[in-house]
Amino acid sequence: VMPNPEYVIGIDFGLKYVGVAIGQTLTCSARGIGTITARQGKPNWRDLNVLIAEYKPARVIVGLPLNMDSTQSEMAINATSFANKLANKTGLHVLMHDERLTTREAKAAFQNAKALGQAATDHELAACLILESWFAEHQ
Repeated sequence: VMPNPEYVIGIDFGLKYVGVAIGQTLTCSARGIGTITARQGKPNWRDLNVLIAEYKPARVIVGLPLNMDSTQSEMAINATSFANKLANKTGLHVLMHDERLTTREAKAAFQNAKALGQAATDHELAACLILESWFAEHQ
């Protein structure tokens, strides 16, 4: 049980796009707040820093895309490297969260989420799902 509601940022890391969502520990719900472009897995740090400065999260949850047999995928290694850089650049508490099923789920649920105003891109929705999955395990 967390005493005070905290803002938590969820990130769906990708080589071309990084989906960003914000959630709160009180409601355990998330909404997309941005899709940041990346070049070969190097995100636009300035854009990411703007979102972090605006929302002042207590922690950041980065999706960890493991293979279905739980081994590290190349994307998982890239995501972990990104999370380490993010922690070093911001001083924030950055955690990894297994996201194996969220990308497929995001594509299926995207039209509905867009209609509800939860997310503007499937990258943002994937970030929402990562965050909501983390909340479900940590409340």
